[in-house]
Amino acid sequence: MRDAIYRAVEPDISIIIVSYNTRAMTLECIRSVLAQTTTVLHEVIVFDNASTDGSPEAIRANFPQIELIASRENLGFAGANNIAAMRARGRRFLLLNPDTVILNHAIDRLHEFADANPRLGIWGGRTVLSDGRLNPGSCWGDATLWSIFCFATGLTNLKRSSAVFNPEGYGGWKRDSIRAVDIVTGCFLLIDRELWKQLDGFDPEFFMYGEEADLCRRARKLGACPTITPAATIIHYGQSSEPDQAEQRIKVLAGRITLLRHHNSAATILAGKMLYMMLPLLRLIAYGTAGLVSGRSDFREKARDWRHVWQHRQRWVNGWNSIGVRSARGNLRNTVSDEIAAVERPSGDALSRSRQG
Repeated sequence: MRDAIYRAVEPDISIIIVSYNTRAMTLECIRSVLAQTTTVLHEVIVFDNASTDGSPEAIRANFPQIELIASRENLGFAGANNIAAMRARGRRFLLLNPDTVILNHAIDRLHEFADANPRLGIWGGRTVLSDGRLNPGSCWGDATLWSIFCFATGLTNLKRSSAVFNPEGYGGWKRDSIRAVDIVTGCFLLIDRELWKQLDGFDPEFFMYGEEADLCRRARKLGACPTITPAATIIHYGQSSEPDQAEQRIKVLAGRITLLRHHNSAATILAGKMLYMMLPLLRLIAYGTAGLVSGRSDFREKARDWRHVWQHRQRWVNGWNSIGVRSARGNLRNTVSDEIAAVERPSGDALSRSRQG
């Protein structure tokens, strides 16, 4: 009866979870969402990106009350969220990673914060690791040539790195105060439905990584003010769907260079690309030399990882391209018609609802 009422009434929040080979974590995430979200009227939509670990079957078996979209092809983070948002009915959309756990009614708290500050348009919370230590990845600052230089040369990795050398990470801020930020990351991002529609969702050129930075930049131009509140705290494990660090770095670089191309002048793009190309070379040289001198196997392994990133630079050096996307998907299909056909199409009512708002 309760589920029927939820379907009949427009929810306050549509919680969208995009999963990819994270079965156990996805189940834990959904379980925490249902247990911890008690005051805000909500719906849960899970988009599974062609997982091969039995995720769709496990989700259906354990949570028949939620909506599951089981894609036959990996459409990436941006594409999957865009399709799921077409079915969403809430006045706000919450983008939530599957490798998260809701703590202390965090979604309820974030909804309350949004209601108290409706003009912000985009809201985020605080993320911690499973042991309670801060995971600073809930938000970032915009990438600049200086921040890219610090990232490429490793200055951002220095212990106690200040805001000077770690501007994208906001230095030593512990995310323990309300603060406007440049970018709320897609692991825990609440956005007004109308703003999402104005932005036309994520730019589909971003297969993954960088799409929320692009979204927040475009949203700020429309007057939004992405803001973090510590009242809403979740666990975010991170990097769960990409165990191969070298492959994950390739995708991050593809996203960062795509973002660079979308929002900067030709001169800045050229300088930024040169810095990004320096990044794997500097680390390859540093770890290779350290491994040779010390004999440590971990240094040699890191050197091999960075060699892989450099050798596969055609997949990232110009941002997301057909080569990078096909590799990330694990197959050769890469057309819009294939993407649309690969997904269980929304019903006519759902499509009509998405067009009408």
